[in-house]
Amino acid sequence: MSTPLLEVRDVGKRFGSVIALQEVSTVVNAGEVTCVLGDNGAGKSTLIKILAGAHQHDEGEFLLDGVATKLASPREALDRGIATVFQDLSVVPLMSVWRNFFLGSEPTTGWGPLRRLDRRAARETTRKALADMGIDLRDVEQPVGTLSGGERQCVAIARAVHFGAKVLILDEPTAALGVKQAGVVLKYVAQARDRGLGVVLITHNPHHAYPVADRFLLLKRGRSLGCFDKPDITLAELTRQMAGGAELEALEHELRGAVS
Repeated sequence: MSTPLLEVRDVGKRFGSVIALQEVSTVVNAGEVTCVLGDNGAGKSTLIKILAGAHQHDEGEFLLDGVATKLASPREALDRGIATVFQDLSVVPLMSVWRNFFLGSEPTTGWGPLRRLDRRAARETTRKALADMGIDLRDVEQPVGTLSGGERQCVAIARAVHFGAKVLILDEPTAALGVKQAGVVLKYVAQARDRGLGVVLITHNPHHAYPVADRFLLLKRGRSLGCFDKPDITLAELTRQMAGGAELEALEHELRGAVS
């Protein structure tokens, strides 16, 4: 079996006396989607910040291509092939699609004092990169703020793929989207997977996770409820565990007793 692109083993993170994450383990393989599920406060944000280099873990191991490491910053993570698309997308709404696509990595032409932004190359590269992902925008000159939420997510995914990401982390990409737009984003998540990337999909919606994921990591209050391969868990069981099945059953029993 090939070495995972990324792996965490019993990873933990503390903020003073607060335990934000404890004994969490999972793997991210090339050409697979690992989905991290949990309610608010489950530890999803802490985990992805560790994977993205924004936080360093205090316990356990973090391995890249089988080598234990600690990322010093998000820039180091990006340089090592880990691209993270946060909920706010880090875009400038009034700038064009192509300017946002190359933000911080603008192509130039000329040299010395005559060096300048290569607008033509940037526009053509953006158009081609989006087309390669099956994304058809009206005009890459339009402000990115005029795009729908789903289209902005797709542009961010295409940008990460274009700049050579090996691991793509998506933070709640469908959280604020309608049913149709969420479906469009999930289609591009599947396309990124099919291009050989390892994808980490963060969500609280098991119905969005189940169609595209190969593996499910369930978090609750900073702890892992288990990491399951898709053949080992059904959507119904995933939903039950997400909803706190045992707690809901106990509450239902208690309420029945109160009514009777």
